[in-house]
Amino acid sequence: MTVLGFIGVGVMGAGMCAHLARKSGARVLAADRCMDGIHALAGEGVQASSLAQIAREAQTVFLSLPSIAQVESVCLGEDGLAAHAGALRTIVDMGTSDVERTRALARQLAQRGIDLVDAPVARSREAAAHGTLLITVGAEPAQFEALKPWLACMGSDVLHCGPVGCGQVVKIMNNMVLLDTVHALAQAFAIAERAGVSRALLGQALELGSAASFALRLTGANHLARDVFPEKMFSAAYALKDMGLALSLSDAVGLPNEISQSTAAQLQRCVEAGYAHSYYPVMVRVIAGQGQETA
Repeated sequence: MTVLGFIGVGVMGAGMCAHLARKSGARVLAADRCMDGIHALAGEGVQASSLAQIAREAQTVFLSLPSIAQVESVCLGEDGLAAHAGALRTIVDMGTSDVERTRALARQLAQRGIDLVDAPVARSREAAAHGTLLITVGAEPAQFEALKPWLACMGSDVLHCGPVGCGQVVKIMNNMVLLDTVHALAQAFAIAERAGVSRALLGQALELGSAASFALRLTGANHLARDVFPEKMFSAAYALKDMGLALSLSDAVGLPNEISQSTAAQLQRCVEAGYAHSYYPVMVRVIAGQGQETA
């Protein structure tokens, strides 16, 4: 029986790991710093494991981790996957990671006979739970074809973007456009309210006009209009991290990016105002001049 590994069973990873176990027909071994989430997936056939066991028994391992720093540690740390590699041949990073560090890590792992593929996911926590993620893949064509059946267990749209790192480029640009758009929406909601038009009315009008968009549907009526920005969603701190990746990529290719610099500055103000863990459209509160004490 094919053995797959999955590391990082958090907000996104839990749904992804469940779908992989449910649909792949493979034995799925999973590990996380907090094993509670893995035990909760036992009914899906997910087996609690360790990095060492996964590296010994699984030929392909999927990572759903917060940043490239954690990916590097899990792959090359003293007790990481490479240190225990037995059956392991391919590691698939499904988080959003720095492009140049992803490519550097791929070179380091290649020296140990392990391929690194980047396959970051887009859309929402609900999409992860329903197996309808967009997955943008950086891999050689043969690698992509070999991995596509596993990735299709977790995503309804699996797109080959080019060699290693290119999946991250596409994902980072996706997030950059979304975050810049929501920044503009937050500005519009704050201005309209200050000028005497309710947020609810503005949201309805924008949906009917040429400004209608996925970003508006995602954040408009339920969040910007209602001033509701829960924790345990895509937070201002995570959004700021992704804008940093976009700005680093802009610098690497030698192109200015004033729009995203402005969005990053606004997200930084959110973090400093005490909204680091709030859903990132909370930008509207800071733009409107509200502080944490009014939340």
